[in-house]
Amino acid sequence: MTELPVETHPFPPILPPQATVMMMGTFPPTPEKRCMEFHYPNFQNDMWRIYGLVFFNDKNYFQVKDEKCFDAERIKAFLRERGIASCPTVWKAIREQGNASDKFLQIVEPVPLAKILAQIPQCQWIFTTGGKATEVLFSLVPEKLKEPKTNEWIDFPFAGRELKLYRVPSTSRAYPLSLEKKAEAYRRFFQLAGIL
Repeated sequence: MTELPVETHPFPPILPPQATVMMMGTFPPTPEKRCMEFHYPNFQNDMWRIYGLVFFNDKNYFQVKDEKCFDAERIKAFLRERGIASCPTVWKAIREQGNASDKFLQIVEPVPLAKILAQIPQCQWIFTTGGKATEVLFSLVPEKLKEPKTNEWIDFPFAGRELKLYRVPSTSRAYPLSLEKKAEAYRRFFQLAGIL
């Protein structure tokens, strides 16, 4: 049996120095499933449609016109301008089934969260985009905390900081919720965090 390769997350985090919130997911799909070289690169994933709806009332706002891909540079500029950081919870992993499914993702090395947070001193909120990302974050915390349910949050003390951890619905098409309902959940979070 051949050993499965350990992969390193291919995209660096976006850490605007004034960021007050940080979005954290897990691992991107394999290269052939990516429409751009940035976080949430699968055209089937609804993340950037949700951002388009929440901030511009247009689900296609971040889509390249007449193409099945998103505009990575436009997304990065938007995140920097609005002070929204984006960073994976997983640095290195093994894809047990060769796909992007969190269920079959073996975590080899989680994010060095303290180092990341040191670069965004104003960050008060972390929001996770699924169960696995939440689970990985919880593995980094010495004290036992109860994971928040979807659309809820908890106080999240970490590395001498008082943070809040909010869990939003997954943007994967596999998650059984309409695009509009997902967008509404994200809108509520961004309002609560003072971004909207």
